Amino acid sequence: ELVLKVRIQNLSLRENDFIEIELDRQELTYKELLRVSCCELGVNPEHVEKIRKLPNTVLRKDKDVARLQDFQELELVLTVSDKNLLFRVPTLSERGGYNKKASELTY
Repeated sequence: ELVLKVRIQNLSLRENDFIEIELDRQELTYKELLRVSCCELGVNPEHVEKIRKLPNTVLRKDKDVARLQDFQELELVLTVSDKNLLFRVPTLSERGGYNKKASELTY
């Protein structure tokens, strides 16, 4: 697993802490990074304008994501500022701590 630190870009918040997310190294794609980040932060992916690797690099494609290293800091830059439109309730399979591989195990 690749561990990354992710937060929502918000200059008006006093506290804007990072959370850590895990990505399967076999699925290091931009789409998967966006999906996991949005699920963990409770953000609608349609409202993400771009993903920024701090301090100043925009991630654009799968190759950019493949170059990421453990504990790099990323920000989701959102397109709208109305908080009511940005956040959504994640489904059970999208909630933090959900392990896709563990859910496929049979006993």
